Amino acid sequence: MNFLIDFFGDPANWSGPDGIPLRFAEHLQYTGLSLLIAALIAVPLGLWIGHTGRGALAVVLSANAARALPTLGLLVLIVLLMGVGSDAPVLIPLVALAVPPILVNTYEGIRGVDPDLRDAAYGMGLRGGQVLGRVLVPVALPLILLGLRTAAIQVVATATVAAYVGLGGLGRYIIDGLATQKYPLTVGGAVLVALLALAVQGLFTLIQRVCVSPGVSGRQKTR
Repeated sequence: MNFLIDFFGDPANWSGPDGIPLRFAEHLQYTGLSLLIAALIAVPLGLWIGHTGRGALAVVLSANAARALPTLGLLVLIVLLMGVGSDAPVLIPLVALAVPPILVNTYEGIRGVDPDLRDAAYGMGLRGGQVLGRVLVPVALPLILLGLRTAAIQVVATATVAAYVGLGGLGRYIIDGLATQKYPLTVGGAVLVALLALAVQGLFTLIQRVCVSPGVSGRQKTR
């Protein structure tokens, strides 16, 4: 408890290049950009594979391969190859981390829609793209959002590795605190990361309540 008081009660930690607002903004930037890029890659691909049934094996294999990648090792390798002149070294491994849960959940969500709903939609004269957008995606939305939420929380936690290669974010407090044995910095940084993860969890819970049809939510609960 004293560590937290020392960290959050120190005015020096709230201003300047090492202040909490700037480090928090850097962490959000890493997380937001990584999640956006991953979603732009994985959601359309998962929708297409789930709807057409093509490449399902590739989804499983690529997801397992991406999950096996050591994020820190990949980050260090990219820094050695590219340097640290931009955010790319940290974004690449974070995107690689975020793609699998989004891709798999999107694919599973579309493939898991009741075949009778598909048949009814086609029977009403809807075409492939209309069936996907009007029927399959709304029903699969809870699983798609779950994939995005899982990826976001993983990225929030893992973005701390940016500090290992001299980049910013909340990981700076953890790494610098351990290196200098200033443990209030380490504890304070860890608490901030945990609070951000909880905030992301709450945000996606709110998004699901707003965006998912009550009929779909009720159907998911009764399964």
